[in-house]
Amino acid sequence: MPEAASPASSPSLSPSSSSSASTMVPPSLLLSRGVIRLEVMLKLTTAILALAAGVYTYLGVRDLLNGSATTVFFAALIYSVAVSVGIYAFWVFLMQFMPHVVDRAGRALMFGCMLLGSLMIVAMSSWLNASALAGAAAIRQHLAITVQDYTRDLDAANTNAIAAQGLLPDIQIAASRFAKLAEAERTGSLTGTAGSGTVVQLLTQMSSQLDSLAKEVEASGKRVSTLFEEGGKHLAKMRELVSDRGPIGERSDGFATESLALMGVIANLQQTSVAPAVKRAATSLSSSFIAPAASGRSIDLADRQTAVVGKVEGAVAAQAASLAAAADAILDRPKIEPARFQAMSPAEAVLRYAGDFIPSWAGAISIDLMPAVLVLILCVVHAAIRREGLPASHASAMTAAELMAALKMAREVEQASRTMGEPATQGAPDQPAPAAEPAAAADENVTALSSARHVK
Repeated sequence: MPEAASPASSPSLSPSSSSSASTMVPPSLLLSRGVIRLEVMLKLTTAILALAAGVYTYLGVRDLLNGSATTVFFAALIYSVAVSVGIYAFWVFLMQFMPHVVDRAGRALMFGCMLLGSLMIVAMSSWLNASALAGAAAIRQHLAITVQDYTRDLDAANTNAIAAQGLLPDIQIAASRFAKLAEAERTGSLTGTAGSGTVVQLLTQMSSQLDSLAKEVEASGKRVSTLFEEGGKHLAKMRELVSDRGPIGERSDGFATESLALMGVIANLQQTSVAPAVKRAATSLSSSFIAPAASGRSIDLADRQTAVVGKVEGAVAAQAASLAAAADAILDRPKIEPARFQAMSPAEAVLRYAGDFIPSWAGAISIDLMPAVLVLILCVVHAAIRREGLPASHASAMTAAELMAALKMAREVEQASRTMGEPATQGAPDQPAPAAEPAAAADENVTALSSARHVK
């Protein structure tokens, strides 16, 4: 009998080679398994993101609705639920269908649908999310900018109001000069004759008019200072409301009240300006000047008085022209018209100051459009699976459920083949079985084990 082959001479695989062969799993199979394992995770992530978008949408839309508290609550809740369901359904549809559309036209249409849906999501949800995230900060910035504008307007109105105070030294100097000339004329310095005649009376009258104008300008300065202090108090209260941490709606209402009071102060400052009064006084000095008749007892004295009165008239005209020009320069300044404060909702403030809240906008949009990245990842993975091809499953890669299903299918196939073979056998009973002769031939060449032992 031929000797049995030794175990060493029989071909066999080494443990390292068998283990390496079992661990060589195709990448496409790994990708396919990963997609299956992460399917629930993808839907859960999309649901959480849609829920977050709905919550922030509720917070944002609540400030835009009017009515009773119950109406606002249910209206905002229904809108936010509709947004959440719409966002979830949209991204789940794309995750389910977009990775399997392989032709260029279909893929382009799917990308167009994704772009259109993203724009609609931004329009119905993202800006409300941004309002919820940065609405209070946007309103606070609006209040701060308005305070700066009112501060500028108050300073400009105060500057215009106190500009006439710069005329006060000139008026006082002119009044003092006429008063000194009157004192000098009493000793005869101007006409050469001492006394209190026509020239003294005229110079005293001009000095008195200028003194009255100077007192009016000085009193106006005190009123301007009082109004400016009052405006400063309103600004301080407005700044306090800006930096406060209370509800932004109540702070905005208080800010509006203070802004109205401040606008009244600015208007009073513009009406308190004494520049128009200086202009009228200067005009009356030159236009209503009436030279008095000389009262000298002699012709020579009368001539000298007339000459001095003419010089006084020239000096009064020059002084009046100087004051009128200075008053005109003040009156030519642009009138301050403070802008009326306009209260805003958080959504309106976020839209107006969008450039200052780019991080908040980015976060609000990312909550809604984050699933787009997951959709693109699925497209790339499915493209790689199609490119490499999914290999047939082998025993080591089959799960218990797959193995049981395969065994069941094999039994069903075997039973079906036996069922199909039985009618053919019953239809030809006289024919010998084709496997009989080979079996007999095989029996002739086989020696029973007991006989072989006996012969041996």
